Amino acid sequence: MLRIGIDVGGTFTDVTALDTADGRFHIHKLPSTTDDQSVAVAEGVRAILRRTGAAPGDVGYLGHGTTVATNTVLESDGARTALVTTAGLRDVLEIGRQQRPDLYDLDADKAPGLVPRSLVHTVAERMTAQGTALVPLSEEDADAVVDRVRAADPEAVAVCFLHSYRDDTHEREVVERLRAALPEAYVCASADVAPVFREFERFSTAVVNAYVGPRINRYMSRLAERIEATGVPVLPKVIGSSGGMMSLESVARHPVSTLLSGPSAGVVAASHVAGQAGFGNLITFDMGGTSTDVCLVRDGRALVSTQRRISGRPVRTPSLDIHTVGAGGGSIARVDPGGALEVGPASAGSQPGPAAYGRGGDQPTVTDANVLRGRLNPRYILGGALAVDHEAAGRAVEGVAKAMAADRSVAARGIGRIASVNMASAVRKVSVEAGEDPRGYVLVAFGGAGPLHAVEVAREVGMSTVVVPPNPGTLCALGLLVTDIRAEFARAVLEEADEHSPEKLDETLREAHDSARDWLAAEAPAGAETRITGEARLRYARQNFELSVPLPQRVIDTAHFGSGAVAEMVASFHAQHTKSYGYAHADARVQIVEIQLTAAAVVDKPDLPSVEAGSDPDEALVGRREVDFDETGPLDTPVYARAALRAGTALPGPAIVEQLDTTTVITPDATALVDAYGNLVIEVEQR
Repeated sequence: MLRIGIDVGGTFTDVTALDTADGRFHIHKLPSTTDDQSVAVAEGVRAILRRTGAAPGDVGYLGHGTTVATNTVLESDGARTALVTTAGLRDVLEIGRQQRPDLYDLDADKAPGLVPRSLVHTVAERMTAQGTALVPLSEEDADAVVDRVRAADPEAVAVCFLHSYRDDTHEREVVERLRAALPEAYVCASADVAPVFREFERFSTAVVNAYVGPRINRYMSRLAERIEATGVPVLPKVIGSSGGMMSLESVARHPVSTLLSGPSAGVVAASHVAGQAGFGNLITFDMGGTSTDVCLVRDGRALVSTQRRISGRPVRTPSLDIHTVGAGGGSIARVDPGGALEVGPASAGSQPGPAAYGRGGDQPTVTDANVLRGRLNPRYILGGALAVDHEAAGRAVEGVAKAMAADRSVAARGIGRIASVNMASAVRKVSVEAGEDPRGYVLVAFGGAGPLHAVEVAREVGMSTVVVPPNPGTLCALGLLVTDIRAEFARAVLEEADEHSPEKLDETLREAHDSARDWLAAEAPAGAETRITGEARLRYARQNFELSVPLPQRVIDTAHFGSGAVAEMVASFHAQHTKSYGYAHADARVQIVEIQLTAAAVVDKPDLPSVEAGSDPDEALVGRREVDFDETGPLDTPVYARAALRAGTALPGPAIVEQLDTTTVITPDATALVDAYGNLVIEVEQR
């Protein structure tokens, strides 16, 4: 049986396939089709079938990571969306938290609303914070708001009522009427998308969900049709922002859950590879053609955030705590009016791409600088599949050099240096700024450009070890093969942590548990091991934000807060508060804000194949070329073929390691060792 994972990036679509009969992996890369990602996905499936000689019926699993939802929000080309809300709350999204986007920039504008005010409609209804109807919803008011929405002819509608996380009766009634009146529109309720308190964040999440819904649904339909046309008998599963796989039906119901689909696959794969190599604490470093994604993994588990901002808009949905910066191989360099060199966030993308790709690009990029510095092969990449236009890269960088009044080599070195500094700032964001010392972690570098810059980024932040997996350019696709089927179910509680009256807690827990159990019944493969875990979010009374603590497993298994469970959670909260803020109020009232259960169906995770032992690096030597390094300038440098390296081989820097999907740069002050699984473990000398 073939298990195939396909990850779509801004520049390339990566494919990794596992033949479960012999344990062999097969990889393939092809340019992304940005107008319709499903075209490249289907072609990737066909390419793997041709390469392996397998029949379409041999494919038993297909995982997919997509950027459709993210691109829809970033490019502001989603559906024409209407909002229906409680009378008096028409401007909640405009008012927000009254925070400026940039504290010190008086001219910074907030992100424009996804719903114009003319498409915000109100209805006379109101629930109290306790879940009772203060203003009942009348049929007359419901019919009137449906008529107004229908007259506006939106593609999508979000229904967000006050305190619907307590009682969603009014929301559901209006949603049902809207779906009957607008059968072609995508209609969602905030209680389905994010049944948690804080109106602004809940409303924003529901609106983003509606905004991307029609485009995601169209994409999923096209994807299913194209996969069916290949003859493959299984439908794809899509990875969500929290690092769990889900069916196309789940994605259609909650498209907002795929906003970080692609990057989360890389984190899962990096954790799997590093764990097998013996590393539990790591920072993932995924540098592609458009951006760089970093995430901290502690004890083998990636940190998870309950809320993120996407293009300035809060989204209240669980996601891996990934930080992204606009620095990639296609990042464009320019000189600002003050004469300073800048790199990114604008990118040349896949079309036309860097000038070195010979597709008509003429703006200087990080890739062009790497070609001129000898870090990238000056003749071809992708194993010879893509010719490199060295002269075009030189012409592109020459424009920056003239603006800097410097020669071309200095400009190219400056582009590389600034790109590395930008990416190092992202690593500090998830480590130093979160109270973690990066020196206690290893940097796992992947993506098409990650290994090119990883050693310099590690040195910049004080890290001493870099791990480059065997196939770093397609690692995200591998993540799709080792990711559990998983979803999260959050419910608002807002009750005092009282050991003597857990009835409300039990009621909320049973509701979440039933949802998790029903989801597993629909999504889990037959015979798969399933489990439900959870956490609670607690705070001191009148605090603005909360901290997460584990829910005791006995509570989850029985769906009941038995004796001692609440006290155990409160004790964990005090300990977590001390760790996070340096103090705890042992006698203060503690409030349970919400609970979240995670339902998972565990997939078999294949071991990476080991490589043959050896110690002579000359067996992998394919040539030498002059390579420019930041500190030393140009040096005569050996170039090795990654596929020919053996376990136990040491490569002292400077060295270049080339392979189909990326190039690894080992600087003069670093030494690489090939481990038993073919990982390059690079030790960096800190100055």
